Amino acid sequence: MSDPGDNQPERDGLRAAFAAALRSERDLAGLSASALARRAGLAKSTLSQLEAGQGNPGIETLWALANALAIPVGRLLEAPRPEIEVIRAGTGEGLRSGHADYVARLLSTAPAAGRRDIYMIEAEPGEPHRSAPHASGAREHVVLLAGRALVGPRGSEAELSAGDYIAYPADVAHAFEALAPGTRAVMVIEHR
Repeated sequence: MSDPGDNQPERDGLRAAFAAALRSERDLAGLSASALARRAGLAKSTLSQLEAGQGNPGIETLWALANALAIPVGRLLEAPRPEIEVIRAGTGEGLRSGHADYVARLLSTAPAAGRRDIYMIEAEPGEPHRSAPHASGAREHVVLLAGRALVGPRGSEAELSAGDYIAYPADVAHAFEALAPGTRAVMVIEHR
């Protein structure tokens, strides 16, 4: 949940907001810490650290927790929004992959009644970002802004160039592999 350009007070505030949201969502779901950790495939000690505002979860951990709670990832990262919101390029909370040179910047979460999140993806060639299935009925929409990438359900990825769009079921294993330096995309995840 950090970006090298972030400052320490901002990171601490984000961790505290994430910890509070995680505890709140777990309580709303009526789950014990042990039950949520089991569902998310995490050690209970890891979950306890995250709920205490310690640790630095990668995007895979955030998605595992959101799937286990049957909520969009954005609900774990929500902060009060101003009426008019501008997010400058390269800013915003950077969710880094633990396995690939891949950063997803959460741009917008769905309101309470909504069911979508919007991300800016920044990826470099190398190890592909492999995603486990999201909650049942989830669907991803990707518009490639720059570079080239293989995107989509594992085994059925499509090669995209700048300006190309793809939509696919995200409740199956899927991947994003940058094929050119400076690959950038906008991704919308719909949750049902």
